[in-house]
Amino acid sequence: MAQIGEKQTEICSSALDLIGNTPLVAFDRIWPGPGRILAKCEYMNPGASIKDRSSLYMINAARESGELKPGRPVVEVTSGNQGCGLAVVCAVLGHPLTLTMPKGNSVQRAIHMEALGATCIRVPQVEGTYGNVTMADAFAARDEAIRLSEETGAYFVNQFSNKMNSGSHYCSTGPEIWRQTGHRVDAFVDTVGTAGTFAGTSKFLKEANPKVLCYVVEPAGSEPIKGDPITKPLHLLQGSGYGLLPDLFEYDHMDGTLSVTDEEAVEYKKLIGEKEGLFVGYTSGANVAAAVKLLKSGQLPEDAWVVTLLNDTGLKYTPIPDELK
Repeated sequence: MAQIGEKQTEICSSALDLIGNTPLVAFDRIWPGPGRILAKCEYMNPGASIKDRSSLYMINAARESGELKPGRPVVEVTSGNQGCGLAVVCAVLGHPLTLTMPKGNSVQRAIHMEALGATCIRVPQVEGTYGNVTMADAFAARDEAIRLSEETGAYFVNQFSNKMNSGSHYCSTGPEIWRQTGHRVDAFVDTVGTAGTFAGTSKFLKEANPKVLCYVVEPAGSEPIKGDPITKPLHLLQGSGYGLLPDLFEYDHMDGTLSVTDEEAVEYKKLIGEKEGLFVGYTSGANVAAAVKLLKSGQLPEDAWVVTLLNDTGLKYTPIPDELK
C-alpha cells in the first residue's frame, strides 16, 4: 500500500503517489534579507492542502490495524482541507465518505469534496459567520460526525485526537524539510488547528537538531497556546486558532508563539500572489507574515533560514454569491 512520498516508477499508480515530496521555494522577493524565508508548497498535493498527508496516513493506519475494513464507510469532521484530503484517499481506496463541516467554512471546500465522491453535510453555525468559524461551530460539526458514526457504524477518523495525524508529519513533512534544506533549518513557524502538523514536524526537527527554534502562529485575539484570554474568536484563519489547546499539541517542541492579525494575513496572502506568483490561503499568508516578524525580531542570526508552510490554495477562498453561502 502506498505510503507518503513513495514512488516506485515514473508512472504513478494512483493519486496517492502524488501526496508529499512538495517543493520548497525561497521567498526572496517578499523578504530579500538578511536571512531567508523558505516556504513548502503543500497546496500542490492532489487535494490542494497539507491535510492530504495526514489523510493518507490515518486511513492506512486504520486499514492496517483492522479498525477500517475494505469498502467500509468513513466519517469525519472537517474545516474543509482534511475532508478534501480524505476524499482523495477514500476515492482511490474505495471507502464511502461522509464529512461534516461548519457552514461558515468556504463552500468551495464542500464543492471540492463532493466532486471527489464524498457527501458533505454543512452544519449550521452556533455563533460564527460565513468565513469566521469558532470553536463552538467546530464542536457542533464534530458532534454531528460522532452521531453519524454511531448511527451507521462508519469509521470515525477523529483527526483532533488521532496520533497518526501528527505521525504523518513526523514521518514525512519534517524529514522532507530537513533533506531539502541540506540539514539547515534555523526556525520553523506554522499555524495550529489540530496541531498535527506542528507537533509532528517540530518533533522531527528538534530531534534532528535541538537548536532549531519552533514557533506556533496564532490569530491575534485567539491565542490559548500563548496563554492569553480569547478576545477575538472570529478571525479569517479557517482551520486554525479554534481557541483551545488541541489534544495533539506538545509544549516540549515549542520555543514561542507569534501573533498575526487578520489584516497581516490578508496583506501577505496578497504579497505571495503579487511578488512570488503563488495563490494561497489565509493561513499561508499568516505563516509568511509570522516568518517576517521573526526575522525582524532580532531573535535569530542575520543569515537565518526560516521554514514555513503554504497550507492550501487560495482557490478555496474566492468570493461567492450570498445565496451559496
